Amino acid sequence: MEKIKDPNELPITAWLPTTVKEAKKRGWEELDVILITGDAYVDHPAFGSAVIGRILESLGLRVAIIAQPNWQDDLRDFKKFGAPKYFFGVTAGNMDTMINKYTAGKRRRSEDAYTPGGETDKRPDYATTVYTKILKQLYPETPVLIGGIEASLRRVTHYDFWQDKLMPNILTQSGADILVYGMGEQPLRDIVKLVQEGIPFKEIRTIPQTAFLINKQENLPQPNILWGDQKLTSHEDCLKDKKAYAKNFMYVEVESNKQFAHRLLQDIGEKTLVINPPYQTMTEDEIDATFDLPYTRLPHPKYKDRGPISAYEMIKFSLNTHKGCFGGCSFCTISAHQGKMIASRSKKSVMKELEEISRMKDFKGYISDMGGPSANMYQMKGIDQELCDKCAAPSCVHPVICKNLDTNPTKMIELYREVAAHPKVKKAFVSSGLRYDLMFNERSRDPKKDEEYVEQLITHHVSGRLKVAPEHTEDHVLKLMRKPAFHYFETFKKRFEEVSRKKGLRQEIIPYFISSHPACTPEDMAKLAIKTKKLGYRLEQIQDFTPTPMTVATEIYYSGYHPYTLKEVKTAISLDDKTKQRTFFFWYKPENKNFIKNYLAKQKLFDLTKELFG
Repeated sequence: MEKIKDPNELPITAWLPTTVKEAKKRGWEELDVILITGDAYVDHPAFGSAVIGRILESLGLRVAIIAQPNWQDDLRDFKKFGAPKYFFGVTAGNMDTMINKYTAGKRRRSEDAYTPGGETDKRPDYATTVYTKILKQLYPETPVLIGGIEASLRRVTHYDFWQDKLMPNILTQSGADILVYGMGEQPLRDIVKLVQEGIPFKEIRTIPQTAFLINKQENLPQPNILWGDQKLTSHEDCLKDKKAYAKNFMYVEVESNKQFAHRLLQDIGEKTLVINPPYQTMTEDEIDATFDLPYTRLPHPKYKDRGPISAYEMIKFSLNTHKGCFGGCSFCTISAHQGKMIASRSKKSVMKELEEISRMKDFKGYISDMGGPSANMYQMKGIDQELCDKCAAPSCVHPVICKNLDTNPTKMIELYREVAAHPKVKKAFVSSGLRYDLMFNERSRDPKKDEEYVEQLITHHVSGRLKVAPEHTEDHVLKLMRKPAFHYFETFKKRFEEVSRKKGLRQEIIPYFISSHPACTPEDMAKLAIKTKKLGYRLEQIQDFTPTPMTVATEIYYSGYHPYTLKEVKTAISLDDKTKQRTFFFWYKPENKNFIKNYLAKQKLFDLTKELFG
C-alpha cells in the first residue's frame, strides 16, 4: 500500500484552515466556529484542538484554528478571521498552562513540548483566561466557549499553587459564556445542534457536562430529566474557612465520578455557578467515531522550519486504546477530566489506526506506546453495570480492587498480539503507566490469564526499560495517595526479572516516586531510600509533589485537612522542607551523606542510619 505523503505534498486544505487564505482555498468567506489554542496545531487525535475541530467539521461546520496567537501585540492574530457565526472555542492546550510552564519549584521550564523548537514564550500564563478576555474585548457580542484540561480543573473555587491563594471559578475569571468540562465530544455535539437551530447561547442551560453563571435571583434551569442539586459552600465562605473549602472538594469529586450525578451549585458574589452532571461514559461506537475522523496525523506545514514539536514526536507512532482511569490517585487529575469509567475503542478501530501509522513516510516499524492513562485498563469495566451506576467511590481499586470490577486482560492480550502480528510492525511497546496491582489481583477470577498478560507484556512489549510508578514505599503515604501497597511493586519486579531472564532479555524496570506528598515526612523518605537500596536502586530522579487544581492532595496541601475525613494532615510546604525530603532520595551522593546522618541522629533514628549507610 502506498505510503502517506509528507506535509509538503499534501494540499493545505487537508488541514483545518489557520489563515484567511487557507479558508478561501476551501471556498469559505465566513466561519461558523473559530478555535483558539495554546498549543501548536497538530492534526492528530492526541491533540485536543484537532479532535474538537474535526468533530465540529463532521457536524457540517466551517471551522478554523488560531494556534498560539500573540497576545502582546496589536492582537492581529485574534482579528484575522473576524467574528465567527456561532462562537469562539478556547483552550489552553493539552496541558494546564502553569504545569506546562513551571516546575514544582516555580521555576520556568526550559522547553515547551507543545511548541515547535520547544520555545517557551508562545503562550501566556493562564492562557484560557487571557485569550477569553481578549476575545470579549474585541467581540463582546460573540459567545465564547471554553474547555480543555485547564478550564476543566478550574470549574469551581480552587487553590492556585503559583499565586498561593484560592481563585474563583474560571468562568468568573475569564468572562466566558459556557464551560465544557471533561472530554468535549458529547456536549459539543448537543451544543452545536442547538445553535444550528437558532437557540441563543445564553439559553443553552441543560446540556450535561457544561457549566455557566446565572444571577442569584434567576430560577434554576429545568432539564428534561430531573437532576438532584448539591449546594456547595460559597466562594466567599471558602476564602474564610479552609475546612469548609476542603469539604467542598469531596462533593465535587464524588459527583464528577458518578454515572448519575447531582448538579452542583456554588454562589459567588451576585452570581450562582451551575455545573451540570456529566454524560454517561462514551460507548465504543462514540469513541471509535472520534478516532476515525480524517486527521492528517501531522503538524501544520507552517511549522516545518521551526523545529520539532516534541510532544508530537513522542506520540506520532503510538496507539491510544482507551480513555478514563478508575485508579483515582489523590495527586492525579485524569479521572477529574476523562472520568472514572473506561471508554475503550474497538479492536477494529485500533487496527485501522495502526494501518494508517504503518503507511507514514518515516515509520520504521516501532509502535512507541499502546495504552491510555493507565495502559492495562483496556476494556475493563463493571461486571454488573447497575452496581457501577449506584457507586460513588472515587477509585475502583483502592483500598482494595472492587469485586464488581472485571480485570480479565484477555481482550488486551488479543489486541497486543494482533498489533504485534501486523506485517509492518517490528515491535509494539507499552510505555504508558501500568497498574501492577491489576496484574496480581487476589480477587481475580482467572489468575492464569493475569499471568499470561504479564508474560506477554514483559516478553514482547518492553523497550529495554519499563517505567512504572509506585510513587512511595510507606503504607500510610500510599494509602493517602490511593496507590497499592509497595509489596505489589516488589512482586512485579521479581516477576519481571524472572521472565526477562528466562527469555534471555536484557531489560530493567525503572520506578518513579514523589517526594513532599501530603503525609510524607523526611523519615518516610529515609525508609523509601532504604527499601529501594535493598532492591538495588540508586535512583536518578524524583518528582516533587506539584499541587494542581481538583486533586485530593492539593486540597490537603492548601487547607491542611483531608476532604473526606476533615482530619488534619501534615504536608511539606516550605522550600527547606521539600529540599530535605528530596535529599534523602539521593542518599548515595557524597554531598548529601553528612546532612542525612545528622538529621537522623537528631531524630534518634540510628537504626535507619545503619540500614542506609552500614
